[in-house]
Amino acid sequence: MLLVLCVDLDDDLGRKTGVTTPVIGREAIRDAAVELATADPEDSDVNVLFKGLNIAQSITDETVEVAAVTGTNGSDVAANRKVGEEVDTVLASLSTREEVRALIVTDGAQDESVVPVIRSRVTVDGVSRVVVRQAQDLESIYYTIKQVLDDPETRGTLLMPLGILLLMYPLAVLASYFDLPGLVLGVTSGLLGLYLLSRGLGLGEHLDATAERARRSLYAGRVTLITYLVAAVLLVIGGVSGVDQLEAVQAGEPGALGALETLSALVYGAVQWFAAAGVTTSLGQITDEYLADGLEWRYLNAPFYVLAIAVVLHGVSAYVLGIEGLSYLAAALTSGTLLGIGSTLAFAIAEDRYPTADESAS
Repeated sequence: MLLVLCVDLDDDLGRKTGVTTPVIGREAIRDAAVELATADPEDSDVNVLFKGLNIAQSITDETVEVAAVTGTNGSDVAANRKVGEEVDTVLASLSTREEVRALIVTDGAQDESVVPVIRSRVTVDGVSRVVVRQAQDLESIYYTIKQVLDDPETRGTLLMPLGILLLMYPLAVLASYFDLPGLVLGVTSGLLGLYLLSRGLGLGEHLDATAERARRSLYAGRVTLITYLVAAVLLVIGGVSGVDQLEAVQAGEPGALGALETLSALVYGAVQWFAAAGVTTSLGQITDEYLADGLEWRYLNAPFYVLAIAVVLHGVSAYVLGIEGLSYLAAALTSGTLLGIGSTLAFAIAEDRYPTADESAS
């Protein structure tokens, strides 16, 4: 048995005529179509009802029934739910032992959004869309644009660069007033380039994830939030100190510095600040692990490793720059090695003799 199902998702039939839905049967559909055409001759749902009757009359080799179901005007979720309920009512009213198949008749893409709801209840053979010839595809284009603009992801991708481009003219007028015509093109192209790079590299997602982690750390009272901030400041100071050291070395040298001397000057000036940043962040991580009952002995190696690396780099850079001699380099290399090995051995022994709770359980 074929069920020709006329769909009116926004319930124009019920709102404009007062007809109770679902409407079942050819005569009832014809009467409802006439009432809707009388109430609003321009409503496209009139064509849907008459198209349903036309399809039913054109099929003569099997049993055909016609019905009209409606949704609600407003919420798409509520409209889909009401259409599903009315389809159940129609199916329950069919007195047949044959398998029921449905042919859906709509007036545009918006009504077709309910097709999955109908398909979950009855086998759908196809969808017939009825539109006025003079306005063919107009509603579909409108509905597609509406869906695109309702999607936050697509809206940001489409409208953001378009908005930047549209700002070029008013900015050009403003810049010409202040005699700065080149500034507009540079700023606009720079903004557009930054936006496209951020979209292409997915920087927005990374920034959102970083902000979410920072928010959770703030509410959870994590010490690393403070230590990371302090470490960032120390890194900036270290960078400035390294540049100052490089300038001081260049001022004392008659010729140009080589690549090794330049790198050594930067390292010599910045290594103590970078080491302080590394120790600060590692102590913050250790504190958070202890507060979370996840601290293990080997985690305590981190600040000692940072100090060992800093001692070695300081000795090598000082020797390359001629600030210290070979004996200082040997002492720095030995101290760094002993510090790293000593901390590793000490905490390995402590881990064996005084295991943590998790290690004892395993």
